[in-house]
Amino acid sequence: MPYSFVNSVGQSFRVALNYLVIKALTIVFLFINQVKKLNKYKKRIRLKNFDYIGIYRYFITLCTHDNSPIFNNNILITKLTNILKIESEKFRFKIWIYCFMPDHVHLLIEGKDLESDMKKLISTYKQYTGFYYKKDTGKCLWQVNYYEHVLRKEEDTLSVAKYILNNPVRKGLVEDYKQYDYIGSFELDIMQL
Repeated sequence: MPYSFVNSVGQSFRVALNYLVIKALTIVFLFINQVKKLNKYKKRIRLKNFDYIGIYRYFITLCTHDNSPIFNNNILITKLTNILKIESEKFRFKIWIYCFMPDHVHLLIEGKDLESDMKKLISTYKQYTGFYYKKDTGKCLWQVNYYEHVLRKEEDTLSVAKYILNNPVRKGLVEDYKQYDYIGSFELDIMQL
């Protein structure tokens, strides 16, 4: 009799242990699947074998946090533009065009010399402007990442500039880009394009 009792207790213990092991493995499996799903949608944004340093032209898009339409007042745009001018000079970049749309900004920039570092420029710009915006509003300004396109040699700077300038027209904000308040250049007279 005692042997059969110990045997049945041992069996119950093994069943409980098996249940716990299966439950733990299920949780681990679900966790691994969630991680895989997250990584599945992470897209490499920067070029793999390119350091973004030197005399290159870039078409950059920075989006606001949660695509909030906050670029709609002169005070904020003036502050962001002034910081852009300071940082572009510090990191040796030409700002061919900037265009603040309600929830993003387009930049057409070009490195002035072999030390011009686009990633540092954008990182510093986002950091400074984000700091000031959060200090004033308590909210985040930018999405974590940004989009960039390295212009090829055959891509004409003025054609890309005109494309960016006409973004407010395509979005129906104005009929002519010259009517839009939140565009500019530190290199060109955009009213002559």
